Amino acid sequence: MMSPRPNITAARSVTRLYLVTPVLADATAAAALLGPALAAADVAAVLLRLPAADERTLINRIREIASLVQERGVALLLDGRPDLVARSGADGAHLAGDTAVREAIGALKPDRIVGAGGLATRHDAMTAAEAGADYVMFGEPDAAGKRPSLTAITERVAWWAEVFEVPCVGYAASLAEVSDLAKAEFVALGPAILSDPRGPAVAVAEAADRLNVESLA
Repeated sequence: MMSPRPNITAARSVTRLYLVTPVLADATAAAALLGPALAAADVAAVLLRLPAADERTLINRIREIASLVQERGVALLLDGRPDLVARSGADGAHLAGDTAVREAIGALKPDRIVGAGGLATRHDAMTAAEAGADYVMFGEPDAAGKRPSLTAITERVAWWAEVFEVPCVGYAASLAEVSDLAKAEFVALGPAILSDPRGPAVAVAEAADRLNVESLA
């Protein structure tokens, strides 16, 4: 029996971490990465990226990873593929662009989480939130690996956090960016951070420490 779905949209008390995985080919790789990372600090959600495969293979893989994540009270979101959320037991999906968000809302809400990324403009972010997105993400790389400057990302996060009630996620491509994004409700740690040569546990613990330092400043 699946545990109650984690609530990543509750009122903010402190900034929480949100992990973005590299493309994970199997549950063994997921356990090696996520087990230590989730044990190292408080994490609100994991965004799971998967390689292309047939639907049955993907569903089975997601189910295995979901059990690892959800038993810790952490939400598991799929990168795209809203069609697989319910069948796999995932908690929701992260979609790129306000159009994709609007298309997924009817199928996923209110029982599951719909996250919005790939938002090129402020208007796109507002449209996604108005459509019912549970959060908006700023700063994630596009398909070509390009992203705005850190200054632009921090400005967007600060603007959103001051004006809107819908939570925002600031995407950190490195540990050095984490404290700059502390005005967001969540800071996403990109795959490069989880691939830290010291290990994911050390990287996640350091990210949490950087947020704690910022919150006390």
